[in-house]
Amino acid sequence: MDDSRPFSPCINVCALDRDDVCRGCYRTLAEIAGWGAMSAAEQRAVVERAERRRLAACQERIKR
Repeated sequence: MDDSRPFSPCINVCALDRDDVCRGCYRTLAEIAGWGAMSAAEQRAVVERAERRRLAACQERIKR
């Protein structure tokens, strides 16, 4: 099992949308607030969810 912690996906573009999702890193406010207390596995799961949100947002912009 990999116990290494991923880098924070924060890119210093900190602005929440109406769903409390950051427009820069695509983490939720709860995920951002809890990042430091998460295990490496939890952090990796957050990074994966944020990436799915980012891709979904890109797809939505393409549709417009």
